[in-house]
Amino acid sequence: MKSRWDDLEALLAVVDAGGFTAAAERLGTSTARLSRAVSRLEQRLETTLVHRTTRRLDITEEGEAFIAQARQALGTLETAEEALTVRRREPAGRLRVDAATPFLLHQIVPHLADFHAAYPKVRLELTTHETNIDLIEQRTDVAIRIGRLEDSTLHARPLGHSRRRLVASPAYLERYGTPRHVEELAHHVLLGFTHLTQLNRWPIGDGRTIQPTLASSSGEALLQMAEADVGIACLADFLTRGARQAGRLRVVLDDATHERHEPIQAVYYRNTALHGRINAFLDFFAGRLTL
Repeated sequence: MKSRWDDLEALLAVVDAGGFTAAAERLGTSTARLSRAVSRLEQRLETTLVHRTTRRLDITEEGEAFIAQARQALGTLETAEEALTVRRREPAGRLRVDAATPFLLHQIVPHLADFHAAYPKVRLELTTHETNIDLIEQRTDVAIRIGRLEDSTLHARPLGHSRRRLVASPAYLERYGTPRHVEELAHHVLLGFTHLTQLNRWPIGDGRTIQPTLASSSGEALLQMAEADVGIACLADFLTRGARQAGRLRVVLDDATHERHEPIQAVYYRNTALHGRINAFLDFFAGRLTL
């Protein structure tokens, strides 16, 4: 198999150089050796790939098709070899990660000490934005995004899904009453978003969009408002789990809430130099997220 890959590389070198002589000079080998490599390929394939002339190199129709596939195959092999090489080395260097404040505080920060112990040479820089950012413009290596992705130029790695529920504090519900039907929300203080208006479409009834009584651009702020007995919020499980388990928040209208799960994904541009750091970060946190 190794000789077959060598023959493919020889063929591509000859094609790219425009002839056997030029390719031999570039590679520091003989034209006879390159000619034998191409001949071996042609014998295996039982077809002519190139017509050899004294003046130029003519590629056959079959050769054009085969060369296109060969380039793709060699590219895939090189990528795999680079990824394996990077994995073998201890990840080191700066890694800039961006996420919404709630995700950062509740899913990343609690595990940072363990991550640093596992990868002491990785220097994490954490930033928060409540909306999607341009990775290049914000000088970000990895961004955690919640919801359906629209940017096809980014590589994405799924991390899981999180359900959204309506929650309120026991004190608020005692004061204003626990709603039993969706229509009763009209008589309550509703906490919603200012910028991520799609999150004001609550998974109840026909998926109605609520008009917030009080709004914030931060899910973390809405969480604290709900815990402070201000009103009813609709937030992701990863954000409210601790408060629900501790009894600081209760689920409201659970029977009327649709079980819809928002995808959570890490997005980044392919970059061999960062490959080890990105994989180390994602592999580490993927097993620790409580979504």
